Amino acid sequence: MISFKDIQKGLLVSLWFVFLTFPLMVIKVNPIERVITWRWQNMGWVALGSFCYYLATKIYKARKLARQQQIKLGLIKERVDWGQRLLSERKIYLPVLIVVGLGFLIFPLVLSTYQTNIMVTALMYVVLGLGLNIVVGVAGLLDLGYVAFYAVGAYSYALLNMHYGLGFWTVLPIGGLLAASFGILLGFPVLRLRGDYLAIVTLGFGEIIRLILENWNSFSHGPSGISNIPRPGFLGLHLSLGHSITYMYYLMILMVLFTIFVVNRLQNSRIGRAWFALREDEIACQAMGIDKTRTKLTAFALGATWAGMVGVIFAAKTTFVNPASFTFLESAIILCIVVLGGMGSIIGVIVAALILILMPEYLRAFSDYRMLVFGAVLVIMMVFRPQGIIANVRRTYKIPDAIKPKLSRK
Repeated sequence: MISFKDIQKGLLVSLWFVFLTFPLMVIKVNPIERVITWRWQNMGWVALGSFCYYLATKIYKARKLARQQQIKLGLIKERVDWGQRLLSERKIYLPVLIVVGLGFLIFPLVLSTYQTNIMVTALMYVVLGLGLNIVVGVAGLLDLGYVAFYAVGAYSYALLNMHYGLGFWTVLPIGGLLAASFGILLGFPVLRLRGDYLAIVTLGFGEIIRLILENWNSFSHGPSGISNIPRPGFLGLHLSLGHSITYMYYLMILMVLFTIFVVNRLQNSRIGRAWFALREDEIACQAMGIDKTRTKLTAFALGATWAGMVGVIFAAKTTFVNPASFTFLESAIILCIVVLGGMGSIIGVIVAALILILMPEYLRAFSDYRMLVFGAVLVIMMVFRPQGIIANVRRTYKIPDAIKPKLSRK
């Protein structure tokens, strides 16, 4: 299965990876003592790991190709994807759902405030991922400026509270509506664009918002940001820092459940079917009589709404906002969550958000290499499971047996 040419190519790949990671993995500079430490053993591990990984991918792809040929010839049956099986069989997903739900309910009672705070951040990215999933995963519109709507929500709370004294619960829907308005403003100029051109325009939109916030000092306080943003209150009670984090945790749990319910209902609605049609073939979608303008604008507006509300929660959680929190990297991470979880898959996006946000935090013991591990996991996933962790189950419509004879007579 592995030829001599594959081994040669694997050696070249390993040498290339050694060259790329040499400054990070081999050279360690101590600026205080002005000493350079050479870690040559790391170079060997990188070479061995990349060589084994290349051979593993070759074996996997060869077996996958052979299996596809056997399925075409009818020698074996197509295997049911474990993700689709998990979602379709009640006896599997119901116990898992109950255990996971109970785990999330007792999480802040069992673990420390620090762990709860990390989980709050992860749940915020779950909602952001589900919001972007409407635009990218369901409607098929590549949006690289999603962080702009996140920034609009955060600055809405900061500015409205600073100038008008509005509280968290008042600004939460206002932040969502303002972000939706900006989503419509972005949607109008990109109605005729698709693919790479759409991605470039949305990326520019995100950078424009960030630069406005960074340079308009009289409006947003520029790079200094806005501080002393109040946390959400509970029936007028003054909460300590620990109790406030726990309160934010349960608030985010409710927010995630509400988002899942709304997004699921949207996907099963008429507008949801229009989004799926738009993703599959824009020309055929328009030929079937679907209003392409309204469909795109609705996707941008609804996706932005969730980003705006999470932005308000982010400002309340950190009590400080500045433009450095809303860089392109944030948009890239949210997009990675959608792609890694599975385009259009709600469960997949939730799992991917928890993995991608919690993994760097829990890999702090490997502080020198944690981002390398983070990137390696993404590459491995894209090679071995390109459809995502839990792929979305494609809808199929079957004609009932009672109607088939009537159709055949016609």
